[in-house]
Amino acid sequence: MLAEIFQFVKNFNKEYKYTVGEKLKNETLEMITNIYRANSRAEKRELLQSARENIEVIRLLLRLTKDLKQIDLKKFIIINEKIEEVSKQLAGWQKASN
Repeated sequence: MLAEIFQFVKNFNKEYKYTVGEKLKNETLEMITNIYRANSRAEKRELLQSARENIEVIRLLLRLTKDLKQIDLKKFIIINEKIEEVSKQLAGWQKASN
């Protein structure tokens, strides 16, 4: 998912590349960092919740990129499916850790 996001942000208009694009990349990196940290700690609950919040912000930003016509529908669907996979995995992991 991260690689896909980094690839399509490269093609954003200059106007959005350094605002929405950077925020999208940073939020994705933060999510991955939270997942890594949760995986290496006994107390995972807070980090998993943070990762789930990150994924929701990523979804919001992805929709915004579509509305701003920075991503075509096909690419939007592909990335949205990956986001959904990660979201389901996080939800399951969070449920199992509770």
